[in-house]
Amino acid sequence: MDINFFKQTRILDGGMGQELLARGMEPNGTLWSCNALLKEKYHKLLLDTHLDFIKAGAEVIVTNTFTTRKVRLKDNGVEEKFEYLNKKAGEIAQQAKKKFPNVLVAGGLPPQYLTYEADTRSDKEIIENFSTQAELLNPFIDFFYLDVLSSVKEFKIAIDCIKKFNKPYLLGAHISEGTKLPSGEKVSDIISKINHEKLLGIILSCISPENYELNLDEIKNLKIPFGFKLNAFIKTNPKPNYTGAYNKSKTGNPNEFLGVRKDLTPEKMSEFAKKFKESGATILGGCCETRPAHIKKMSELKK
Repeated sequence: MDINFFKQTRILDGGMGQELLARGMEPNGTLWSCNALLKEKYHKLLLDTHLDFIKAGAEVIVTNTFTTRKVRLKDNGVEEKFEYLNKKAGEIAQQAKKKFPNVLVAGGLPPQYLTYEADTRSDKEIIENFSTQAELLNPFIDFFYLDVLSSVKEFKIAIDCIKKFNKPYLLGAHISEGTKLPSGEKVSDIISKINHEKLLGIILSCISPENYELNLDEIKNLKIPFGFKLNAFIKTNPKPNYTGAYNKSKTGNPNEFLGVRKDLTPEKMSEFAKKFKESGATILGGCCETRPAHIKKMSELKK
């Protein structure tokens, strides 16, 4: 693909996991969006959701692989399904692309341990996790998307793990609050401390519009294509950790303990997106609790 793809305004998809739950997918432990892959009865629901985001204006869809990481599958007793689930996610994304050939498929590589927290495990473990997931996704994708990572270490390892595939990548950094990654590092460290060769751009992922605004100047000053996947959660820094809180969830839905903002209607989120676009953002998309209606309003900003 063109390394300059994100130098002009592009629309990403919205939040797959929460959308699947909203459309009737039953929760299953902490598998979240992965349950749509594990159970064949939800395969069409997953495909239809990809398609609805595309029809709303998304030019890029992300594989449904946020919870097909080994650690999460092991926690739920289905680690032996790792290869099947990641391949199935790629296959279903490709089914959507077959109907809309101009759409690009991003291979979502999520944090390989906890969510919204820096991965403090050994490099060896993290390398193995990223490498095996990337290997499975590679045949189905146009580029890799490093999705909601929380430390420079994770980005560096992930980038090293995908080099052999010779595909570009989009950085998706997470900030729960304030102006630092959960690791305590700055967003600019991801650029200055890593040698980037096939970088498409950088976005802040699963972040509130208000918190994105706090970090707008720094990400803009990196002088590379930038943007966002905005969420509509009330918070993204639950204590205890995200996975720990999720295990205690009564419904298996993260919004039970993260909360859902009622004020971020498609129109309101589009107002934020317009403001950020006017500041130079070219990569516009949504994360948790953003629906096709939100993406449709963002896509209208291209006109």
